[in-house]
Formats: sequence, structure tokens, C-alpha cells
Amino acid sequence: MADSDTSHRTIAGEQGVWHPFLPGVTIKVLRERGGVMSYLLRLEPGAVLPRHRHPCDEECIVLEGCLRIGSQFEIGAGSYHLAHAGALHARITTDTGATIFLRGAVPHAEQVLE
Repeated sequence: MADSDTSHRTIAGEQGVWHPFLPGVTIKVLRERGGVMSYLLRLEPGAVLPRHRHPCDEECIVLEGCLRIGSQFEIGAGSYHLAHAGALHARITTDTGATIFLRGAVPHAEQVLE
């Protein structure tokens, strides 16, 4: 495969830039196209993602740590979570800190309900 081949894209773990997103949360955008984004979120211990709506399906894989979604359940490393379009997502917290991969709508402030 030639170095100029654009049919694939790889971003090594040390590549890319982490940006502040919410208190205790940073974001690293991997790809954005047509209103859909693939990105990583890194949550520090005690960080909170407020309640929010999903305009399109959003897929999440926990890479490290553990998340608590509302008071219903916890998901740990290797877990997959799908929030369907239109779904109200409960508050997400972490005691351990976590790194997650997400693919869904580009996050906007108007999606937050708290």
C-alpha cells in the first residue's frame, strides 16, 4: 500500500490532541463527517456527563475504567453500550475514571438537559 493511500486512516494512541470538553472530561476527535463523529472521551475519577438526548444512534465502548449509567447499571472495560436515536441518556458518572470510544452525533450544548 502506498504512503499516499487515503482509503485507510490510522491514528496511533500517542497521536492527536486531547481538548477540554466538560469539567474533568477531555475529548480527542478521531473523525467527523456528515454530522457523525468518532471520538474518545477521557473521564477523571468523579467526572459527570449530564443527562442528554441523542439525535442519532450512539455507540460506546469502554476502553478503560468503569461507568455508572444513572442508577441502573455499571459497565466496565470491554463493554458495549448503544443509545438509540431520540433516547434520553441518564447521567453518567465514574468513580474510577474511564476512557471510552464513541460514535454518534457531534455533541452540542443543546443536547444537555441539566
